[in-house]
Amino acid sequence: MPRRPFPLTRAVAAVGCVALLGSLAGCEAKVYGAPPVGPTGSDVHALLPGAPADNTPAAPPSMLPAFDGLPARAQQATADASRAGADINVAVLDRDTGELVTNGRDGTIAIASVVKLFIADDLLLQVAKGQTELTPADQQLLGVMLRSSDDSAAETFWNRSGGSAIITRVVGRYGLTATRTPGNGRWYNTISTVTDLVHYYDMLLSGAGGLPPEQANIIVGDLAQSTPTAPDGMVPGGVYPQRFGIPEGLYAEPVAVKQGWMCCIGADWMHLSTGVIGMDRRYVMAISSMQAADADDARATITDAVKTMFPGGRI
Repeated sequence: MPRRPFPLTRAVAAVGCVALLGSLAGCEAKVYGAPPVGPTGSDVHALLPGAPADNTPAAPPSMLPAFDGLPARAQQATADASRAGADINVAVLDRDTGELVTNGRDGTIAIASVVKLFIADDLLLQVAKGQTELTPADQQLLGVMLRSSDDSAAETFWNRSGGSAIITRVVGRYGLTATRTPGNGRWYNTISTVTDLVHYYDMLLSGAGGLPPEQANIIVGDLAQSTPTAPDGMVPGGVYPQRFGIPEGLYAEPVAVKQGWMCCIGADWMHLSTGVIGMDRRYVMAISSMQAADADDARATITDAVKTMFPGGRI
């Protein structure tokens, strides 16, 4: 993940919660706080189990029950993070009821490696339409981009598919009103908000964004096999721990996650954790944090926020 300053609004984007599409026969992956089953870079696609998502409209918000105590815990997590010197944005969506809980923040942020979801989505739609084919090497590259957040893979597909035009196409298909192309043309500087990320996940999983279920299953299956570390040539040792936030905070739930991080934004580290939660894929969450701290402390802050919101590691 790049460690470069970039222009963005200071407030940090957060989250959304979503259910997944149908299962992929013969494969199952559950990412908990412990490392996932399966070698890094393997070409296996797996999904959290559960029934397919549907397109039934959510009930009006006034008719929806609240998450039991979650709004208050979200505010507590925000206050605790603030005392640690971090600004967080968070949102959680119950796709069964349509209820969305946030901490009241919806600023824009450069979403770093979370944009790899958009890159994969656009590429797989081209495949579904017969506009391109993926070689075995391409399939391997796509897998490591999603599971292990490989930057070189993202660079390859970004350049091949027209760079910022990818974001324009995804924004159009999904109706992302606050998402925009990177000002300097670099994929990791794509701008979005928490509510747009929730909207994207929801439409990806219901099929309303236009990506066929078979292709969406590839994305979610790889996210369910997210690896403990990611290659990152800008940090000591060349790898970065990517189990912060959702995987370690919701350690008792199976999750499928896409993580993002970047330094240095002024003096701050940015961390962004997004994903699908639960055996029935009922929830999707995203949380971001901006903190002037070292990487270890910044990762701990975003993880602690998730733990405060979900005591016991469960929703």
